[in-house]
Amino acid sequence: MDNCIFCKIINGQIPAAVVYEDDRVIAFKDINPVAPVHIIIIPREHIASVNDLTVENAGVLTDIFLAAQKIAEKMGIADKGYRLINNCGADAGQTVFHMHFHLLGGIVLGPKII
Repeated sequence: MDNCIFCKIINGQIPAAVVYEDDRVIAFKDINPVAPVHIIIIPREHIASVNDLTVENAGVLTDIFLAAQKIAEKMGIADKGYRLINNCGADAGQTVFHMHFHLLGGIVLGPKII
């Protein structure tokens, strides 16, 4: 998508602090972190939200979750714990309509974040 900020990061048009990438997934530091570790994990394929997953592209969720494991290990938070968050739709707080997951850690997150 031409106007998608995450697609522009994938294409190298916008710089990002990339912490992980493979042929299906890229992950980078959030520019407005809410925790000491705040990483955005996205598929390279433009999928607007979880609602746009299909049988053909749903395998990318496996790639995202396996990437999250590797990133958490690399960031030193795998053993203490981390949170993966996906906001689906405007009412849930999704502001960039390219499916993405927030990996948060490095502090005690408590039972939930509001």
